[in-house]
Amino acid sequence: MATLSRMLRVLQLEAFSRQFPTSCGLHTSASKHNSNRVAISCLSRQKYSRKYPVMLVRTDGSTINVRYNEPRRILSLPVDITTLPEAERKARLRKRTAGRLKVKEEVPLEDDFKLDDYRKYWKKK
Repeated sequence: MATLSRMLRVLQLEAFSRQFPTSCGLHTSASKHNSNRVAISCLSRQKYSRKYPVMLVRTDGSTINVRYNEPRRILSLPVDITTLPEAERKARLRKRTAGRLKVKEEVPLEDDFKLDDYRKYWKKK
């Protein structure tokens, strides 16, 4: 009995597939999904999956080759100002604040804008 019901289901499926073909005849090739379909544009990443060889410059001037998350050529460590002599520390602080001390003078704008000239456009008709 079970084999008879299976045979009937197979026959029904074959009859159904003959009446309603899956393809309409326009596209004869099957769609193939692979990595080449997706590679249309370059994606910007925030994290890189591998480590890159980078030259690290220490504060004393010595260099080391290290592996770093982002592709760069040279990384330099910041100088600790508290360990520097007084004269060099003041010179470095002056260099840092040199760009910040410039005060921009505001030039007053002079225009001949008259509000009364545009009041006619505000009135409802």
